[in-house]
Amino acid sequence: MENRVMTDSMRRKRLMAASALLGGVLVLSACSSGDGSKASASDGESSQAQADAAAAKKSSQAQIKITPADGSDNASINNAAAVTVSKGTLTAVTMTTETGTAVPGQISADKKSWKPTSQLERATTYKVAAEATDSAGLVAHENASFTTVSAANSFIGNFTPEDGSTVGVGMPVSINFNKAITNKAAVQKGITVSSSSGQEVVGHWFNANRLDFRPENYWTGGSTVTLKLNLDGVQGASGVYGVQQKTVTFKIGRNQVSIVDAQTKTMKVTQDGKTIKTIPISSGSPEHKTYQGQMVISEKFKETRMNGSTVGFTKTDGKGEYDIKDVPHAMRLSNSGTFIHGNYWGAKSIFGAVNTSHGCVGLSDTKGANDSNTPAAWFYDHSLIGDVVVVKNTGDKTIAPDNGLNGWNLSWSAWKAGSAA
Repeated sequence: MENRVMTDSMRRKRLMAASALLGGVLVLSACSSGDGSKASASDGESSQAQADAAAAKKSSQAQIKITPADGSDNASINNAAAVTVSKGTLTAVTMTTETGTAVPGQISADKKSWKPTSQLERATTYKVAAEATDSAGLVAHENASFTTVSAANSFIGNFTPEDGSTVGVGMPVSINFNKAITNKAAVQKGITVSSSSGQEVVGHWFNANRLDFRPENYWTGGSTVTLKLNLDGVQGASGVYGVQQKTVTFKIGRNQVSIVDAQTKTMKVTQDGKTIKTIPISSGSPEHKTYQGQMVISEKFKETRMNGSTVGFTKTDGKGEYDIKDVPHAMRLSNSGTFIHGNYWGAKSIFGAVNTSHGCVGLSDTKGANDSNTPAAWFYDHSLIGDVVVVKNTGDKTIAPDNGLNGWNLSWSAWKAGSAA
């Protein structure tokens, strides 16, 4: 019995020892990583080394500036976009729209700046990415995006005459803005009109949308007039900014002024004060008198349609009192429908004898506008947009100065009183 007990005791001790040994192995397996613990230490040392190396490495000294600033809106479409660098040189600049369309641009010769080479579009978001290097060859990068001014937040001025044109001595510079201008002084300050003749030129506001410029007397024949629009970024009204930056030049032709006399029913065409031709005319009838005053030819049409209903001359059925689809050699004198034009439908005997029109000035002509020997064809061929036609002795009122390009009917003092400068 004793031997068996001893044997059991010894077995229990051996089992406990084996269990302890096995437990130790299990503990070591669970808590010791072996090769894994060595890898973690290595990773830590490697990360630290990289951080130390990055900290020790010098960053580029090149400082890139992109304008407009990142996130800007209402940016100019003309001069706002630019990239500059100090303490380095530009190596690459890209500019794209949100849809990825590239915008052409050019780095300056000294590689210190970049600008787009074309005008930007309104209401468009652009992205700019720039790269530069310093003297040590270290690279710097900069990125930005901005949005240009929208059509709703900008204004433009539609102007006449056109760049490079030759016009008559009465042609004003007339600018019609597509939005009402409340800050007239600032807008007028952004516009200059000058003449090679040295004539003083003053602006006159007819309303919130129209600004005309003229000298005291007609332009000097043969002179050159320059219009400069520096309206980029100019606030014309609350939240509305200009976008134009443009220079326009036009020539003044010979001095031609034609005098229509409704009593004598003639028109004398003068150049430099001398009569070069007298033409029989027929002006407005007693029921439809022609406006009086100084009028400027604003448009020329070899043939055009004239429908009385468009200017208030209608029959009881609502149709025009006249509707002529091929009026020859027509030149506009007012916005309200006053023309000086050829007339082929009237008897030749009326010209120089009877006033029969609905308010226009008629000259003898033929249908088709192809006969260069008619009085109307001669006058058309010898006239420029901007020539002056003075109408007198009609018995009607003087034409309103804003009805067409007819500001010459204001005195110089009244004209200057309409300036905001």
